[in-house]
Amino acid sequence: MKKYSQLFVLMLSLSVVLAGCFGGDTDDDGDTNDDAGTASDVPQELTVLETSSIPGLDTGIVADTVSFSTMNNVFEGLNRLNADQETVPAVADGEPEVSEDGTVYTYTLKEDAVWSNGDPVTAHDFVFAWQRALDPEAGSDYGPYLMEGKIKGASEIFNDGADPSTLGAVALDDKTLEITLEKPIAYFNSLMAFPTFFPQNQAFVEEQGDKYASDASTLIFNGPFVLDTWAGTTASEWEYAKNEDYWDAENVALDKITFNEVKASQTAVNLYETGDAEITSKLSSELVAQFEGDPNLVSWLEPVVFWVKMNQTNDALKNENIRRALATAIDKQSLTDNIFNNGSIPANYAVPQEFVQNPETGEDFREANGDMLTYDLEAAQEFWAKGLEELGEDSIQLSYLGGDSEAAMDADEYIINQLETNLEGLSIKLDSVPFSVRLERDKTLDYDLQFAGWGPDYLDPISFSDLWITDGGNNKMAYSSEKYDSLLKDAETTYANDPAKRFEALQEAEKVLLEEDAAIIPIYQRKANILVNENVNNFTYHDVGPEFSFFPISKSE
Repeated sequence: MKKYSQLFVLMLSLSVVLAGCFGGDTDDDGDTNDDAGTASDVPQELTVLETSSIPGLDTGIVADTVSFSTMNNVFEGLNRLNADQETVPAVADGEPEVSEDGTVYTYTLKEDAVWSNGDPVTAHDFVFAWQRALDPEAGSDYGPYLMEGKIKGASEIFNDGADPSTLGAVALDDKTLEITLEKPIAYFNSLMAFPTFFPQNQAFVEEQGDKYASDASTLIFNGPFVLDTWAGTTASEWEYAKNEDYWDAENVALDKITFNEVKASQTAVNLYETGDAEITSKLSSELVAQFEGDPNLVSWLEPVVFWVKMNQTNDALKNENIRRALATAIDKQSLTDNIFNNGSIPANYAVPQEFVQNPETGEDFREANGDMLTYDLEAAQEFWAKGLEELGEDSIQLSYLGGDSEAAMDADEYIINQLETNLEGLSIKLDSVPFSVRLERDKTLDYDLQFAGWGPDYLDPISFSDLWITDGGNNKMAYSSEKYDSLLKDAETTYANDPAKRFEALQEAEKVLLEEDAAIIPIYQRKANILVNENVNNFTYHDVGPEFSFFPISKSE
């Protein structure tokens, strides 16, 4: 898990929350049902189902998928993602000016961007929000994670108590924001679409005090919608209303969106089939099979990869041959076909497919690197025998830290059965715990094997690659490679202004992680499946950050 972040805490099937986000295979542009016109007499109202209530709406503090998707629709930052997964200006009035060395970005803000209380959105709102997210007393997860080592002065403010005004984010005037970076960052413009970087109105936040963001009445908005009703974090229903003061309001069709919390996938389907909901939450595996071939089943391969971490403080797992044996002894195809059965695919990689492309050639990250640590029973048994000989052992006992939901335990039991059956002398004790307990045990390295997953924070492979740097906040398995660290350093410094070479360095780092070191056991890449009524046009999901944008949606007969 991320040292700070818990946004991309994702779900195995529907119920195992693991560590983020989502590329598509329905239409090339990420939309569905977008060819029908909107009838003038059709009420532009929508009902959507969620599996969770909103945990919070303070952009500087929260770190979960439901909250971030909500914030993406009622707030707005400098940029946002469109339906083609491209970063486009939002509050920013066009693309930023960038210094020749790539370390200073200057954004001009739209003159007609306003808050729902009538105040203009200013550069000062961004500066205030970012400084607040770096305040250790605020308890932000994502603020430090996304700013340290990126925006000048962020580390000193968060770690050393430096004056917040030293942050490299300055309002040159009400509509001009200048950002100074520690080093060039290839994905910085994409990062500016992430909700942690959204603005906050200082006067309003300070007026609300401890009540800020506790319910709809303690918030103001600058996005396409406002929260018309939201009673707080325990509310099982909430509503958006169109923000008539939004700078692009004429292109927002929906007048009202009602969200209902429905935890059971079958209940969600029942509501959909009776017409009481038009967009479901993600379907469980058995329901995906039930709706196979239905034109209203919208599916896309998410850039979300799950793996088994191997804690190298364990003497056996320090041995490369033992790790390599474990990593090649699992039939992943059988797992995705028979346990998940929802379109998820085996992952023989750490960086997902259909996620990012070489900026020079357009080639997918996976095309050049291909598959690594594939299932190979004969090779696995040879690695195992060699590893046991090197350790002077004839058997090994390991613990396996997994989730406590039925879906999680099904997958964990399958993986354990594969390992114990295929590797003679191996015994594994499954410890199924709540997600919060797993997070704590991950931090203290209190496990041998652990099932975990990751979704990206922004459109760049580094969102996966930097998980495994030595002593990194997300490593939490005692993996260390000077070669890997050097390649990451090259990617972020030496090749910071050479996108193609930077991309190649990150591809080489993945080979070190998997081919050379067998540091983790990649398991699968997840597919999402949602039912969307045929009268919903331009349903839009995203590969990174917030999952959904509702403002492109309209309804027709």
